Amino acid sequence: MLTTPKGLRLHIALFGRRNVGKSTILNSLTGQQVSIVSDVAGTTTDPVEKPLELLPLGPVVFIDTAGIDDVGALGGMRIEKTKKVFDRTDIALVIIDGETFGTFEEEIISELGKRSISYILVINKTDLRQPSDEFVRRFSDRKIPVAQCAAQDGTGILELKKMIIAHAPEDWINPPTLVGDLVRAGEMAVLVVPIDLEAPKGRLILPQVQVMREILDNDGMAMIVKERELYEALHAMHRPPSIVITDSQAVLKVCADVPPSIRVTTFSILFARYKGDLRSFVEGVFAIDSLKDGDKVLIGEACSHHSIGDDIGAVKIPRWIRQYTGKDLTFEKHSGHDFPDDLEQYKLIVHCGSCMFNRRAMLSRILHAQSRNVAITNYGIAISYLQGVLKRAVEPFPFVKYLVDKRKA
Repeated sequence: MLTTPKGLRLHIALFGRRNVGKSTILNSLTGQQVSIVSDVAGTTTDPVEKPLELLPLGPVVFIDTAGIDDVGALGGMRIEKTKKVFDRTDIALVIIDGETFGTFEEEIISELGKRSISYILVINKTDLRQPSDEFVRRFSDRKIPVAQCAAQDGTGILELKKMIIAHAPEDWINPPTLVGDLVRAGEMAVLVVPIDLEAPKGRLILPQVQVMREILDNDGMAMIVKERELYEALHAMHRPPSIVITDSQAVLKVCADVPPSIRVTTFSILFARYKGDLRSFVEGVFAIDSLKDGDKVLIGEACSHHSIGDDIGAVKIPRWIRQYTGKDLTFEKHSGHDFPDDLEQYKLIVHCGSCMFNRRAMLSRILHAQSRNVAITNYGIAISYLQGVLKRAVEPFPFVKYLVDKRKA
């Protein structure tokens, strides 16, 4: 479980003022000395992450943040980093000390409410001062769940864990399917996996592994080939596969080699549905046709890998968009959690499949873009559109295929 990627973990973030005991609570929840604990306010600077297995939820990651009431220029930078954690939080713990509850806490709760994030108000340090019944009733009247604990000696930590489990988001308990509705028990999928310079040595990339695992979990079968062997593999099969799933960079050749009677899609498009919003991404890709000279396009990636000479995000997609549009465009690439706030400067965002993000983080980016009227799409959809095969690549998803049909009408 400790090797589970962060993108597959439930993200539980701790928010609150300085010195309310966030780091002590995190250490108590994990049973380890994860964060530095000190009586000096503002000890935690950057967000601290700790992966853990929390049964029955499974793999989670706790995020300890700097105090939301930090001061000074450096404190302001810490607060901005803390606010960015909202975008990837599945459950929040709002920590207070005794009966200290005011503007700072209301602002946190307001931000969580805007994003429909489940949260628990945690009254810490009850060993020093027990909150009054009247104080606790203020929150029960607002239907805010309240936990009480003394993290220093572990009192109430078990009850807090139970509350976290009880307030886990529904889509974590019953997660959306990646490929289970496309490859059922007994059916065959052909996975086209080019081995290029970006593939990790001796391993496959995470989206390919996840698709394979879900096919096996659903009692389906998978045949794995490189793009050069696909044609022969299909003709050697006794019955056609249910679907062919390909790396986006080979989608044009795959669509040419696969008969029209067999469905085709890409790993990136599967992740557009699994980690984001497929409809928004398909609607966003049409903005490519409206790009003008001088427009700026943002390339977003969830991981901070080292770019190779012909990197997909830094080189290939910008080249394909320039060739398609014939326009003089400016491209900027941002990786990891480094995502600009001033999205208004861009006409289009093209994002990776976000296999290293949790779904909350990707949905937050989509909402940020839409709130600023900036079109957003993802790698697989953009590549399929630029190469003229998007209709074929989204055919397995009728709820968005009609958007492409309407566009061409």
